[in-house]
Amino acid sequence: MAQIDIVVGSVYGAAFLVAQTLMASLEEQGHECRLHEEARLEDIDISRFLLLVSATTGQGDIPPNLAPFAADLRERAPYMKGLNYALIAMGDSSYEHFCGAGRQLDTLLQELGAHALLPRLEIDATQVDEPEVVALAWLAEWQERLSSAPGEHH
Repeated sequence: MAQIDIVVGSVYGAAFLVAQTLMASLEEQGHECRLHEEARLEDIDISRFLLLVSATTGQGDIPPNLAPFAADLRERAPYMKGLNYALIAMGDSSYEHFCGAGRQLDTLLQELGAHALLPRLEIDATQVDEPEVVALAWLAEWQERLSSAPGEHH
């Protein structure tokens, strides 16, 4: 089974609830998960799978608890070829910078050579009352890929 680092950026708690819900589902499937609420680059092992869940604040900004991790990626991250990840971006489409934080993080990871296992999931708060339900359905579509050998790209 896969070893997974779940990194969450949350302001009002919805992204944290999504991360906790996904972690519970993944652990039920036999995966080993570590949840990081105040992640730093040194917390992430590129041999593990990375699952990022991020809310968006203000003008498309990264939540304060995730800002140090994003700064680490921008300023001092090594080339991350071999890191497989999936990302959930949460936002409100009535704002100009919808899902801005998740989009920034996705771009940063790809620039560092990380491999997105699938396209990011964007959850719109104006259309979804229970983001954890949408996230679980998304997870069910691809979680069998986590069991494949590390470094394999599908």
